[in-house]
Amino acid sequence: MDTELQVIKSYVDDEAANSSNERINGGNGEVMPVAAEGQTNVGNTNCLQEVTVNNGEHVANRNPEATETDALVHVQINGANGEAMHVDHAAEGQRNVGNTNSARENGSVCRVKKELNEVLFWKVKLWMIIILLFVLIAVVIVISLAVCSAIHEDVDDKFDPSLFKVPHYFNGSFQLPNQVFQEDLLNLHSNTSQTLAADLQNKMADLYRSSPALGRYFTKAEILAFRNGSVIADYKLTFLLPEEQQDQLRNFTLSREMVYNVFRQFLYDQEPDESAESGPMYINPVSLKMFSAQ
Repeated sequence: MDTELQVIKSYVDDEAANSSNERINGGNGEVMPVAAEGQTNVGNTNCLQEVTVNNGEHVANRNPEATETDALVHVQINGANGEAMHVDHAAEGQRNVGNTNSARENGSVCRVKKELNEVLFWKVKLWMIIILLFVLIAVVIVISLAVCSAIHEDVDDKFDPSLFKVPHYFNGSFQLPNQVFQEDLLNLHSNTSQTLAADLQNKMADLYRSSPALGRYFTKAEILAFRNGSVIADYKLTFLLPEEQQDQLRNFTLSREMVYNVFRQFLYDQEPDESAESGPMYINPVSLKMFSAQ
């Protein structure tokens, strides 16, 4: 009885083992063994199934249940001569793309070099012509700038002083805080008074002559008197206007605000110097007063 049971069990095991693999006949009658479904060995290279195709070559067939790690296993292909060839599809694809791009770049560079070295006439090449054109453009730009700067004339610098005949006056006063008042300053004919007056007149004349807006119209600056209060100087400014534009100039260019602001800005820009040479000439900007005498 036991012997019969062992025979039956052995027969059943053989049938189960034989049914684990299916045989598939190809188009040429060749056998293609396929690994049975469910026989997956994770982490093993058996994740690839081997299939025999029509020409007798063995091609690896991937098990759909193979893991992500197993997918990186190389595919083994047996060629017609029986030699084994391992191919990494991903690496091969990247190499092909890289080689293609490199070939294109090299082709473009070679083509550009060939075109630049092309002889147009005699021994003159294309790159020589291109460089010559850039040099000519640079030379033309430099020459044009030089010519324009040489022939440019400022319209404001061209005027006829003989046309300026209409006088325009401004009177005012300012304080010299570094001056010590002396009785001689009350007399404009004294040496002390004439010296101080001449210095102040030159100072005012310089500031107005250097003004781009007022310089052409300015004529002179005069000190009319000195008064006590440290020292207070009364002054007079004279401008000459052309007859044709005198109304416009009085309202804008030579208005009281314009003339006053030019003087006051000059005073704020000066630095108080306590030296014996220029200290006494310092004018207090706050003390400046001006009004139109016209």
